[in-house]
Amino acid sequence: MSNLTRRGFLGAGLAMTAASLFGKDEKAAASSDTFTPPSIAFPQKKPLKTISDRPPLLESPRDIFTNVITPNDQFFVRWHMPDIPTFVDLNTFRLEVKGTVNKPLSLSVDDLKSKFEPAEITSVLQCGGNSRSFYAHPRHGVQWQHGAMGCAVWKGVKLKDLLHAAGLQPNASWVGVNGLEKPAVDATPKFFREMAVDEALTENIIVAYEMNGEDLPYLNGFPLRLVIPGHFSDSWVKMLSEITVMDKYRNSFFMDVAYTVPANDCECVTPGVDFEYKRKPIAVMKVKSVIGYPTPNTLIKKGSRVQIQGIAFDEGYGIKEVMISLDKGKTWGATRLEKEIGKYSYRKWVFDWEAKTKGEQTIMVRAINKIGRIQPLASEIGWNAGGYQYNAVDSVSVRIV
Repeated sequence: MSNLTRRGFLGAGLAMTAASLFGKDEKAAASSDTFTPPSIAFPQKKPLKTISDRPPLLESPRDIFTNVITPNDQFFVRWHMPDIPTFVDLNTFRLEVKGTVNKPLSLSVDDLKSKFEPAEITSVLQCGGNSRSFYAHPRHGVQWQHGAMGCAVWKGVKLKDLLHAAGLQPNASWVGVNGLEKPAVDATPKFFREMAVDEALTENIIVAYEMNGEDLPYLNGFPLRLVIPGHFSDSWVKMLSEITVMDKYRNSFFMDVAYTVPANDCECVTPGVDFEYKRKPIAVMKVKSVIGYPTPNTLIKKGSRVQIQGIAFDEGYGIKEVMISLDKGKTWGATRLEKEIGKYSYRKWVFDWEAKTKGEQTIMVRAINKIGRIQPLASEIGWNAGGYQYNAVDSVSVRIV
């Protein structure tokens, strides 16, 4: 981690991108109908589609989904609050474990590395609103395409080891987590997430300090972030600074209002009712596959042999098969799955295809996991006002010339 990253990352990088993003054409930036997000290279990142610079919202390109592991410099970025520290000094930074515990802890990153057994897991990180723009009806939130997700090897310390070190009191029931990002005004709710104690004590949840063998990138949560495999990223708190054990659930905006879906079997409502329904927080991810190559509007020479590639994943049961259709869903054939590297990771699939006929060609893919859950067609997707959990069959149109 460079000195720039620790001490002056946002001051040196985001101020410059703000001018690039909005300084020349404020009217275009303000209009969702005319504004096309530019690709900007933030520090530690290759140029990524920049939806916002404050807070940073950066989307990975579709062609990255030919890789099982997403490179750090092309990994998407999603923050909620505009006030992100421009200075994180590891000499003074501490992770606090407090609340309904016998022995409150104040731990440096070095403490985590030297005093606790390291843990490592490969897992998909996906924003709950990823692919939101593909819903057929209007919905709230950032209009992501598929690029608000990635897969990385995360290394850190098991959350349960930290809780055991602090000693849970008999009435400990919930564990709350929050980080260093702050709202711009006091009236804005802080970004606070919580989970039941039993979930917090499971084996796979870790407090990560490394991502793909390197310190966490600044924009991906340096110096620490929570990793909850199989779950949407809203609970993967970045710049994690406090773990608070509680004796009861604490009502909060980001648990009870934001990141919620209808509390019914289909987790859906009739389009247009906005948030007028009983809600529950989003949690585990749904089975999903995405085409990485070819990308939309690719020109392919007639007679070419093309290897269609992409990835698939679910909440942790594992992918059984990925099916492909070249006749707009009338018939489906099997793709070839590559080796599974972990039940929470991407599973790569490939399909060898010869482009025989000139004209437009639509490619569709759908995944099926090991307990039989099938990726639905777009017409089968239930709607919710927040546009969460979209996982319909992916479709790409190319032109054979």
